Amino acid sequence: MSAYDDVPDGVVGIDSNGIVVDVNRAAAALLGRSTPVLLGAELRAALPLRDLSDRDWWDVFEPFGGLQTRTRMPERLLILGHGPRIGRQLYVTARIQRGPDHGFRGLIVALRDAGARERQEKDSADLVSTTAHELRSPLTSIKGFTATLLAKWERFTDEQKLHMLRTVNADADRVTRLITELLDVSRIEAGRLELRRRPIDLAVLVEQVFAGLVAAGEPEERFVVDQTGPLPEIWADPDKLLQVLGNLIENAVRHGAGQVAVTISPYGLRQQPVGAEVAVTDQGRGISEEMRGRLFAMFSRGPRRGNTGLGLFIVRGIVHAHGGDISAGRSPEGGAVFRFTVPAGTPTFR
Repeated sequence: MSAYDDVPDGVVGIDSNGIVVDVNRAAAALLGRSTPVLLGAELRAALPLRDLSDRDWWDVFEPFGGLQTRTRMPERLLILGHGPRIGRQLYVTARIQRGPDHGFRGLIVALRDAGARERQEKDSADLVSTTAHELRSPLTSIKGFTATLLAKWERFTDEQKLHMLRTVNADADRVTRLITELLDVSRIEAGRLELRRRPIDLAVLVEQVFAGLVAAGEPEERFVVDQTGPLPEIWADPDKLLQVLGNLIENAVRHGAGQVAVTISPYGLRQQPVGAEVAVTDQGRGISEEMRGRLFAMFSRGPRRGNTGLGLFIVRGIVHAHGGDISAGRSPEGGAVFRFTVPAGTPTFR
């Protein structure tokens, strides 16, 4: 067991003789070799790294020689030259350990999968692109209507002015929702999603979502909520769970058909449930197998446009932040069903 096993990046420790003396789990996975095979191996055999010019990196870097003032190697993109993961690209950095006489005492090498970095950078670029695209339309509308009203106010009737102002207000709401989504994504990815937990009634939250949709014009008979048994005390952030329920139920209305049913059940052992499970079911076509695999990914969109593709990513982040889990599948009637759990218990006060 390595002292660095909890570190997400790969870490390899080298002693003064160039022998591997420490390997964490992440490094073994990146190199495709077991820890016992790596421990005791010579540096070049354990880490057969080559630069982009196909030179042996250890000949270039010279960790055992060179200037005694060197203490670190800046991050480099290197390639595994042989072994099970040959050709794999890794971002590599190293720290040289020196004694009082500045002599070489050891080397700590950190490894990171270049593919994961590239995917993260692509997601960031996609987020910027999506944000710019989604903001352009409502801001163009807001600018157009306000400029028109300011320039030609006297030419419009009160009814026309009211229509324009309502459109501006709706587009401003779109911008606000997008900004809120972006902030949620940022907090989820950084692990800083803040929850304000208190005792909640899940059925009451569901009824709030239903009431909002009915007020927006949906028929009341389209919605049904059913609680199948007594629940343990649930402490959760009601605003965040309203966000989860609102997204799932609105998706069921938008993409599904027929009745939208929400079932709330005890979760866990019948005599001692450990939480609640909420299932949102519609009577539409269901979710395709292709879509199901990437449903909760960032920028995942169904065949219909008109959303950022961030909603279900945020839903999963909120559910996970509460300690629950979420899944999607096909209901017995053929429609889509989303299930998520919320653990019972009270928050821990410090």
